[in-house]
Amino acid sequence: MRRAEAMGALAWVALAMLGVMLAGWAWQRRHQNIGIVDALWALGVGGSAVAIAAAGDGAPAVRVALAVFGGLWGLRLGWHLWQRVRGEAEDGRYAHLRAHWHGHQGWILGFFIGQALLVVLFALPFVAAAGQPEASAWRIALAAVVWGVSVGGEAIADRQLARFRADPSNKGQVCRVGLWRYSRHPNYFFEWLHWFTYVVLAAGAPLGWLAWSGPVVMYVFLRWLSGVPYTEQQALRTRGQAYRDYQRTTSMIFPWPPRRSPASESPP
Repeated sequence: MRRAEAMGALAWVALAMLGVMLAGWAWQRRHQNIGIVDALWALGVGGSAVAIAAAGDGAPAVRVALAVFGGLWGLRLGWHLWQRVRGEAEDGRYAHLRAHWHGHQGWILGFFIGQALLVVLFALPFVAAAGQPEASAWRIALAAVVWGVSVGGEAIADRQLARFRADPSNKGQVCRVGLWRYSRHPNYFFEWLHWFTYVVLAAGAPLGWLAWSGPVVMYVFLRWLSGVPYTEQQALRTRGQAYRDYQRTTSMIFPWPPRRSPASESPP
């Protein structure tokens, strides 16, 4: 995909997502739930993969793989987030944000517009993959393995947390079951891993270096901006000391065997 065509495709993605996010902002005004932005973001990124694959000039097999991988990833994550938004009260992180902004709809609108622009940023790896001229079977197969492990792992982590939260006896407790025993944010780990799918697909392409923006930018957002900091601040507000203990014993993002807590190390 040539640079001019890439810029044109990204411009169309930006325009489409501005419309989607404006509709999402109007929806949250009626329902008082900013969380809809997450579902729209996931669906928008997945939709941009399909659109850019269709508009690309790379090998057809690679573009089909891009559309399938990106589209299914966005559909699964968007549906999962929509189920949470429509079935639960506003997520504590967004409720805190709404309170911080005193419910000012101008700030909330700016937040939604910012998310539309982030869709464009995360569409850059798709541009790189859509311009891949070589349809290498091993490259597509490796990308499929990375995609399957990452999307499957994230789906498992999401289901484990959903089952834990659905049990009333776990209210106020910290989820340490399954993958959550080895990472405080296994869903974030697999989400980050997923972006290497497009690094593999775009390897050797004219704009292949752009694909690295996916895992790099996603890690920065998850680790320092909108992921771990907000999630853990909310967890500390609602779970207090139990979550501090979890922080001391469990890896932040990358799965790792849990450390023994100081209490368990003390003599009887």
